[in-house]
Amino acid sequence: MPGSSTQQQDTHNTLLETISDSLRDEQPENIVELLSEMHPAEIAHLLESLPVNQREQVWACVPDDMDGEILLHLNDEARAALINKMETEELVAATETLDTDDLADILPEMPQDVVQEVLLSLETQERERLKSVLSYDEDSAGGLMDLDTIVIRADITLDVVLRYLRKKGSLPKGTDNLFVVDRENHYLGLLPLSLILTNDPELLISELMLTNIDGILADKHARDVANLFEHRDLITAPVVDEDNHLLGRITIDDVVDVIRDEGDHSLMSMAGLHEEDDMFAPVFTSTRRRSIWLGVNLLTAFLASWVIGLFGATIEKMVALAILMPIVASMGGIAGSQTLTLVIRGMALGQIGKSNARRLLLKEMWIGVWNGIIWAMVIATVAGLWFQNTQLGFIIAAAIIINLIVAAVSGATIPLLLKRFGADPALSGTVVLTTVTDIVGFLSFLGLASLYLL
Repeated sequence: MPGSSTQQQDTHNTLLETISDSLRDEQPENIVELLSEMHPAEIAHLLESLPVNQREQVWACVPDDMDGEILLHLNDEARAALINKMETEELVAATETLDTDDLADILPEMPQDVVQEVLLSLETQERERLKSVLSYDEDSAGGLMDLDTIVIRADITLDVVLRYLRKKGSLPKGTDNLFVVDRENHYLGLLPLSLILTNDPELLISELMLTNIDGILADKHARDVANLFEHRDLITAPVVDEDNHLLGRITIDDVVDVIRDEGDHSLMSMAGLHEEDDMFAPVFTSTRRRSIWLGVNLLTAFLASWVIGLFGATIEKMVALAILMPIVASMGGIAGSQTLTLVIRGMALGQIGKSNARRLLLKEMWIGVWNGIIWAMVIATVAGLWFQNTQLGFIIAAAIIINLIVAAVSGATIPLLLKRFGADPALSGTVVLTTVTDIVGFLSFLGLASLYLL
């Protein structure tokens, strides 16, 4: 709801002002009181919104028993900065309140001595569970999974399950299904809690369990897991190894984090800021990262300028060419970006593969053709009337058509080629596309003008 979002932003801004005032007036007790009433995720969001010096002051006011949960919700960069300033004892204490799967998320970023102390503090069973999660890539189903699951056998009755659950006293957070396994822990199916509560207690689990929900392989990429949850409207799903042994489960809250991270990555990568999670990162750190990106763009700009330089004599004879040529490059850039964005999104959702890539390319090419014709007519008319030169109108029209077709084809093929060579399409695609549309736009317009106007 737009109104609700605005209200949340207003509340957050008011909170930031209150925090800043309390820090200025040296009243940390006010901050302690405010933080004690907030959820760890809200405190993490607040910390990310503060400059580094204020962030460290507020962090000192955070209740000790919330340290671990807050660190878990912070972005990687802000979390690493705070971890570097914490003592070993503080870090070990912060991990004591975390579940095994949450520990697996945060432990790789801890100093080695802290990792050793945490592992030694765990019971043997918990230590082995933690090591099993750490053995998987963090961007895989195994890295996302929660080991806290309830498993049952297929040959028992609902009544036995109900008595077991009552004896257990509580369920893992987000539980909507129990997982059914055999004696060797092979995953067989799942049993929704709703079926347990609404059926005859004397029925066997094997009579009610659902066998149409396959386990997710532990090495499956997190992005593919998120797509699976979206398509099947899942809340939880089992994670299995290659031999179909049940390893754990993935819950919807973990998938929401994946979706958010993927969205942030795509947005930031378009501007070359894929690593800059922290708005208040040190100036020189941000400068260094952005300088690399600016340097890459400078090289492509020099390449486009070199192409223009080849037609310097032509431009000197007809100033109108210098006035109109940005239009050709700009139209190609926009058209190509539309296709590029569409293809990158389709790739992220797993909607584009070998079977449909050619069809998509043809579709985008024809869109380029028709858009080229439509806007070529408009631009040719304006240019012809503006400079009282009909031939110039035809030249720019031809250049527009050529560049829009090339832009559409490039926007469709560049992401696929980059992915094939192991590059990130979201990060590199825009630079490559802009270079292509600029060069083709200038080359076609100025080249045609050299041939037919002078």
